[in-house]
Amino acid sequence: MAYGGGDSPGRRGNRVLTVRKSMTKRMTKEEKRVTELVRRRVKESRSTELLGFDVESVQAGRAIFRMDVRPRHKQIHGVVHGGILAALADTTAAIAAYTAVPNGTEIATVELSINYLEPVPGGRIKADARVLRAGRNFVVTECEIFTEDGKLAAKALLTFGAAAGHTIRR
Repeated sequence: MAYGGGDSPGRRGNRVLTVRKSMTKRMTKEEKRVTELVRRRVKESRSTELLGFDVESVQAGRAIFRMDVRPRHKQIHGVVHGGILAALADTTAAIAAYTAVPNGTEIATVELSINYLEPVPGGRIKADARVLRAGRNFVVTECEIFTEDGKLAAKALLTFGAAAGHTIRR
């Protein structure tokens, strides 16, 4: 929820709205177990290792990842490349989506729309993804990416195809 009222990010008067703090409640034993499981699985992914994504926490319908910005993440104007932010949103939202589907269901991104709201010059950024709706064949999620000082830098809406009993492997 944006501070200052309303649901949308933006500006009120002269101040930039910041959105959502980190998870405020302590993780349960089950949430800690799931978070550790996801950390181990994510380490197996060459792309997340290459991009430097880290799992902060995972719970039902939600995932939070973080990334320490490195020179390799930046484009020619000295800020994080939009493709890196889109990949972070996609990865984080996919993990949130996996928490909302039956075991054994594989998902694939079918749509990703992202709005870039603030440049990200460096620091530790955070991606916070939530499931908006989980149906039989699709999972719709949102992911917000925050700068180190808490400003909303990007917001993505993602749809994942998911069909229980089916696999994306051939």
